[in-house]
Amino acid sequence: MKPVEIRKLSLDEMKAKLSDSREELMKLRFQQVTGQLTDTSRLRQLRRDIARLETIMKESSEASVQEGKA
Repeated sequence: MKPVEIRKLSLDEMKAKLSDSREELMKLRFQQVTGQLTDTSRLRQLRRDIARLETIMKESSEASVQEGKA
């Protein structure tokens, strides 16, 4: 998921996407441990998506705090 796509989402949608991504990552980790996972690149992709979501959510919360001060 690209940052531009994430920024178009509302805060609730970002939280839902983050929760879904974390759940999928957990499932993929279990598959990897049991030897059932064939596409290991998905793990890396999910970790990066989670990091992007968290970063953009933090940026938007900081921006709203800054607007409140100004």
